[in-house]
Amino acid sequence: MLNVTFFEKFCVGKILCYYIITMISLKTKKIAVGCAVLFCSAAFLAGVFLYQPPAKTKQIYSQALGDMKNENYSNAYYLFSKVGLFSNLKPVAVYHQAECADKLEDYDSAVKKYKMVFRFFPSSKLSIKAKYLAAQNLIKTNPNLAKKYFKEIIEKAPNSDYAIAAEYYLGLLLMRSYTESEDAIFPLSAKTDVENYLRHYLKKAPSGRLAINVVNNWLSIDKSVATDDYLMMAKSCYLLGDYQKAKEILDKLNLKESWALDVQNSYALNNLPRAKYLTEWGLMHHAQYIDEEEIVAAINTYLKLAPTKSQGATKLFYLANSKGKDYIWDLKCSYSETKDKSKCFKDFYLKYPDSKYVDDALSQIFLETIRLRDYNNAKKIGTEFINKFKNSQYTPMVMYWMGKLCERTQDYSGYMSYYKSVIAKYPDTYYAYRAYLHMNHTPGPLITSFINERDVVYPYKVKPALFVTLAELGDFDVLEDLANGDDFIKSWVYYKKGDFTKSVISARNAMEKLAIKPDKYDVRWRLVYPLHFYSDIKKYAEMSGNNPPLMLSIVKEESHFNPSAKSSAGATGLMQLMPQTAAEVAERRGIEKFSLFDSKQNVMLGNYYYSLLKQQLAGRDISAVAAYNGGIGSVNNWAKSLYYNDADEFIEQIPYPETKHYVKKVFKSYWNYIRIYSGNE
Repeated sequence: MLNVTFFEKFCVGKILCYYIITMISLKTKKIAVGCAVLFCSAAFLAGVFLYQPPAKTKQIYSQALGDMKNENYSNAYYLFSKVGLFSNLKPVAVYHQAECADKLEDYDSAVKKYKMVFRFFPSSKLSIKAKYLAAQNLIKTNPNLAKKYFKEIIEKAPNSDYAIAAEYYLGLLLMRSYTESEDAIFPLSAKTDVENYLRHYLKKAPSGRLAINVVNNWLSIDKSVATDDYLMMAKSCYLLGDYQKAKEILDKLNLKESWALDVQNSYALNNLPRAKYLTEWGLMHHAQYIDEEEIVAAINTYLKLAPTKSQGATKLFYLANSKGKDYIWDLKCSYSETKDKSKCFKDFYLKYPDSKYVDDALSQIFLETIRLRDYNNAKKIGTEFINKFKNSQYTPMVMYWMGKLCERTQDYSGYMSYYKSVIAKYPDTYYAYRAYLHMNHTPGPLITSFINERDVVYPYKVKPALFVTLAELGDFDVLEDLANGDDFIKSWVYYKKGDFTKSVISARNAMEKLAIKPDKYDVRWRLVYPLHFYSDIKKYAEMSGNNPPLMLSIVKEESHFNPSAKSSAGATGLMQLMPQTAAEVAERRGIEKFSLFDSKQNVMLGNYYYSLLKQQLAGRDISAVAAYNGGIGSVNNWAKSLYYNDADEFIEQIPYPETKHYVKKVFKSYWNYIRIYSGNE
């Protein structure tokens, strides 16, 4: 048992309560006044006695945290106990004491400390987690109290991850109450309750940390399970990488109900013939039994096995005859030759006017009508699209091209209205960038090479003092817990930890969820578009004659600022250079030795390579960005084979969807870096 210090025994709350009760019980005013004075004196003396200067608190906490990280848990436990009672670090210190006790396998002390967190500091964001961890520790020694805590978590925080996990443990405790004794009878009603707890967990957290345990426990009490439940179990095993277990469960099912998931699992097990056969067979005969989401996943898996995506989509198009046909048709059109796209999309639109994928078709019909210079019909189609699809991913593109249509027909007020609308409603998009260029009659794709460098900061105006202190002390694990589901705060925590990739992705995902984007001065944008490695990027960009913010954008989209990134094809480092390409560039520059994992050398060689591409493509940045992804040979071929009048038409017709998307992503990032970091705050 860990030692308990004076500070832990001494509870000011008890002293204050004692004097309040005494004072209330007194009948005479004189005595009451005397006791009030005594009360105030006691409170004052207690405050003086327990006061700890903030600098001293931080010093103690820092030493304790260091011991904890060095696995000196006994000393860390003791030091955390010395954190001042009135410090805002006290709840976290008590929580850490519980963690230390857990590590030392002193579970009684751990539970006591967790209890202190949620009893004495109920408003702390660590309160729910502390109750959850206390309940976990009590499962064997005091299951009834564990149940009580788990139920309270579900009641108080029903949407939290802890509530989802609590459902599993409630099911486990109920199951154990009947299965641990050989004489106990497991009634059907109790078994049904256990199944419901486990089912709820898998539905809410199919890839949760406890999902495999859920599956194993469920199968241990039931030899015969409903089809939907088996599918749910197999899905969880697949998502968590236990492909063999998923196969064992799938083998229990009729293929007509499981083929789509079996396709994905067979591919993961490298049984490629089975994955290919099941996709074709399932789409021909049994698509009606499968959820559309699973069908789409199976189709996408199948395309990985085809010689080309165009060939794969075309073959499935002729095999499918029900659910999933519209998705395949959209893919077939997307991967068709340019000359065949228009008719393909028109046929698709006529056949499936209400499909969830038909917005893509109508947007492409719209673009093709513009390319044919049929401006009157193009305006009608564009108007129909905007009226029909308010929240489509293609709406900014259609609005932008409606602006171009008005510009081509000398409708000044019309094109300014559309361009302004794109920028106002979709400020961070690629098409807002293109609209800005047209509104300001910018001749090329680059607006400026200047950005006013600013640091990443906490994402909201009000920064809790506790967050500041914990960040200074480097207690990032607790900060993640305190983020309480806010991905912008999590992004900031990852940034403070130095995990730039997680930080960018977390902030990007959080920003995408916002229906209305904040203005460009909102500091959350800096988490989405940070300036990591910018001093080196700027240095080598200027040495190579490149635009620094554009090179920063390539780094962001290529690696998300991960110097150790390596693709399946072998592309390495911040600018994702292939070793052979880097070697050729290095030889041209007389560089004998280099490491692509060295951020400076990677950025240097990446800039030299981009500069070389740009020189070979007549100084055109759009072509160079496309070549950086799709290869210079492809870009030269497209320049000869595609019919286009300007850069917009060229980009929209790039035959490789990945390259077309890449060009838009890079220039979208460039636009955002310019707008976020231009001028002053």
